[in-house]
Amino acid sequence: MKLASQRDFFSGLMFTIVGVAFAVGATNFEVGNAARMGPGYFPLLLGILLTVLGVAITAQSFRSKAPDGDPIGRIAWRPLGFVLGANLVFGVLLVGLPSFGIPAMGLIVAIYGLVVTAGFARPKSSVKESLFLATLLAIGSYGAFVYMLNLQFPVWPAFLTA
Repeated sequence: MKLASQRDFFSGLMFTIVGVAFAVGATNFEVGNAARMGPGYFPLLLGILLTVLGVAITAQSFRSKAPDGDPIGRIAWRPLGFVLGANLVFGVLLVGLPSFGIPAMGLIVAIYGLVVTAGFARPKSSVKESLFLATLLAIGSYGAFVYMLNLQFPVWPAFLTA
């Protein structure tokens, strides 16, 4: 069999691997049934759905009619590094790293760190634009998680609230 689309093949393979990992990981929790769902029910169904989708996309990659074989191309290292780094910045700012002496800074500061760091993934990024987007996301997140859902977690740095 000849591979017709590298992009479809590898994206389908990725979906399949992630789906199997979710399904296997869900078995560590009580799954339950449709009437009484346990904590592993949703991850199990999500894993099965991703696996089926991945197998379908992988199978389709052999039938694609892409004229040039639809190659993958180079890995975009800059966006990959900044997006992964932004998630790490968010986690560290949200809960802190006591072993390194970094205190928890709360949701609002963590959102600003996340958006500004992720903004650098784009070659011609604008800090002004990132700050505007971070403000919108911070207001929306505060409204959704703190005001509407009444979740209890630090919103501001501890030294501002004490």
